[in-house]
Amino acid sequence: MMIIGILAVVAIPRFEGAIQRAREAVLKEDLHVMRDAIDSYTMDKQKAPQSLDDLVQAGYLRAIPEDPMTHANDTWVTDTSSDMYSIDETEPGISDVHSGSEETGSDGQPYSSW
Repeated sequence: MMIIGILAVVAIPRFEGAIQRAREAVLKEDLHVMRDAIDSYTMDKQKAPQSLDDLVQAGYLRAIPEDPMTHANDTWVTDTSSDMYSIDETEPGISDVHSGSEETGSDGQPYSSW
């Protein structure tokens, strides 16, 4: 029993660390894909998307991915830039996207700043 207990004490933190690293890798990939979609939409349409749903409706994404840190697809935080106006400069659009999580990543930075 003692050997099993020692193995559990060693294995559980490593397992939890592996899960955290996997979630962070998914977050980085999702952010990369959504940022590429925002850039492609902006170049193709000559205006920035007004919401992440615009990317889905236009076919740049199949669906808004689930944020691996919050486990929801409606918690993404979008940045609107004054540089990302439509041609007639009436509608500012999305320039970036971040996780809605307030947790801190393994690099010491909050996920919302990735």
